[in-house]
Amino acid sequence: MTYPMMPNDPRWLGHYELIGRVGEGGMGTVFLGRSPEGQLVAVKMLRAEHAWDTEFRGRFRSEVNRAREVPGFCTAAVLDADPDHQTPYLVVEYVDGPSLSEVIRERGPLDGGTLHSVAVGVATALAAIHGVGVIHRDLKPQNVLFSLGTPKVIDFGIARALEVTSRHTRTDQMVGTVAYMAPERFDNDSDRTVGPPADVFAWGVVVAYAATGRTPFWADSPAATAARILTQPPDLTGLDGSLRDLVGRTLAKDPADRPTAHQLLDLLLEAETGGALTHRPELLRAAEAAQHTGRAQLSGVREPAAPVRRRAGRLVAVGAAATVLCAGIGFALSRHQEGQERASFAAGTSPSTAPPSTSAVSGTARIQGPGVSDRLDRRGLWKADRTSDSADGWCTFRQRMLATTHMSTLYRCRGPQDSFAGDQTIAVDVGIVTKGACALIWFRSVDERGYVASFCENEIRLGIDESSGNGFNGEERVASNAFRVGQTHRAGITVQDGTAQVTVDGTPALSMPVTDPQLVAGRVVLGALNEASDGDATVAFANVDLRSPVLDQPAQFTDPRTGSSRSIVELHSYDPAGRSAVAQPVLVMDSADYCEQFKIDPSDIRCSDPFQIVESRTKVTLPVRSAPKLTSWKNVGGGDGIVSVQAGAGQSISASELTGWLADQQGGGLVAITVTDGEVTTLTRIDNS
Repeated sequence: MTYPMMPNDPRWLGHYELIGRVGEGGMGTVFLGRSPEGQLVAVKMLRAEHAWDTEFRGRFRSEVNRAREVPGFCTAAVLDADPDHQTPYLVVEYVDGPSLSEVIRERGPLDGGTLHSVAVGVATALAAIHGVGVIHRDLKPQNVLFSLGTPKVIDFGIARALEVTSRHTRTDQMVGTVAYMAPERFDNDSDRTVGPPADVFAWGVVVAYAATGRTPFWADSPAATAARILTQPPDLTGLDGSLRDLVGRTLAKDPADRPTAHQLLDLLLEAETGGALTHRPELLRAAEAAQHTGRAQLSGVREPAAPVRRRAGRLVAVGAAATVLCAGIGFALSRHQEGQERASFAAGTSPSTAPPSTSAVSGTARIQGPGVSDRLDRRGLWKADRTSDSADGWCTFRQRMLATTHMSTLYRCRGPQDSFAGDQTIAVDVGIVTKGACALIWFRSVDERGYVASFCENEIRLGIDESSGNGFNGEERVASNAFRVGQTHRAGITVQDGTAQVTVDGTPALSMPVTDPQLVAGRVVLGALNEASDGDATVAFANVDLRSPVLDQPAQFTDPRTGSSRSIVELHSYDPAGRSAVAQPVLVMDSADYCEQFKIDPSDIRCSDPFQIVESRTKVTLPVRSAPKLTSWKNVGGGDGIVSVQAGAGQSISASELTGWLADQQGGGLVAITVTDGEVTTLTRIDNS
């Protein structure tokens, strides 16, 4: 809703014509504006009292530059700003819809799928905001707007600059609304400790308000509300189910006890049972994309370490140096291990087994997304699916993965569900087995819609699969005889800065923009296309590597895919019949070493914990020896869920016990593995119960 301009309002700010008023608050006035291209925008003109402060202008410029890097996942994009204008202003995407406070005021509290969607949408926005180092500091229902039913968070990127200015000018003023402020916000020295957890606290208050129509610490005055925030538990009457428990966790007094925005989003999506978000696919796509972006820790703020998901109790390292003691076993856990088996998953690299045309990404990036690596010589991350009723086609393994079409012209192999957003690289060995077949690689694929690269006998193509039955749209094509029957080449796809480039053996073949706003994230899928008039069509895939840019962090992870090594992994599945396991390499580090290596302030809460688990975020399929040794480390002498790993503590278990335990852990249990000549020979579960 807009209002008429007032007589003293400016008619222009920079190149933007101001045509109406949207609202006014503690930070300034928001106008409806029109850009030189005719686009409607929201223009926030900051209060004139800040214009004289050159220090504020510098902070404002810095905060806005960071805010412009926030991906558009449930956020209103920051388009422009002028910190040097006579009255500094900010230009953001105009969201033509009501605020959450207006919706609650007009329609009453939300419930069911609508409430869950709001919770997911706001958590998605926080994950996107925190992922580039921005803290909102003023999250409240008025800053949650609805665009075509999808929540969008606004007004991030300037609160910090304004709050610092307020602290230097007026001791009785702070930016924000008291009812949504975390306890640490009331600390006179809170600038040292206020960080992302304060936004997570505000998320809990916003969701509780959306569900009940009142805030959980409501009182008759701001002072009384602040006192309740500092001393009383939240009143969550009217909020039920798993959402009530999650909101309660976000409203913990100690910021270290709250989940991060990414952990919050993970938990919300795990709680999704196929109801609310199935009717809001654009929200689900945004949430899945935000899950895999910006998981870097923000420097200079106190943020809790990520918990080990789906694991009960604690793993405590014992021994003179407070490292994990595997006496007589010698598992490599610390950064001091040497040898060729050590490879940096963090940098996206692999050992000498990697193909010469690598898809690895190294260096510094803002994103820490997933990684997937599979030789495709057995069931693992990709599944065999030839059954009596697989009339459309099937995928099988014979030293490589064969994708075959049968009654259908197109067939997709079942593979990992990991969603990739932003920049990514894909590399896989591709071969054509039968004439008239094309090997297909879909990326950013959602509900069988996505970008697709086709590798055919005489041509390479790149386009969009609309799943409309009309073929692939907007294809770029280039003639090529690289993929003649019986030949194998390394096919690559690099997505960077909004462009996808296809390569063959490292040589560019063709490229196209990837700018569809509905395809910002999705899965990578392998499959086959039959362009022959009759008969089945078969293509082959091997040695697939899927990578996202990752942080240039100092952690080094043992690569269990080659050579001989001992390490700790998060085991996702074990297939005795297929002789394979799917695992994520991890490091278990003494917290003092962890804080030193990652340059974390020793006063940080993480440095006082017994240990830290560092995830590589790379899933790999590992070959497992027939009838490997299976053991379990039991709790020996430790109470309160503590595991003390000692020599000789292993106890033999069966394959069914291991797979049953994995099912109880929802496919994510810590396991120590021994690899001999590239094959897993021992799996030792770390029994934490």
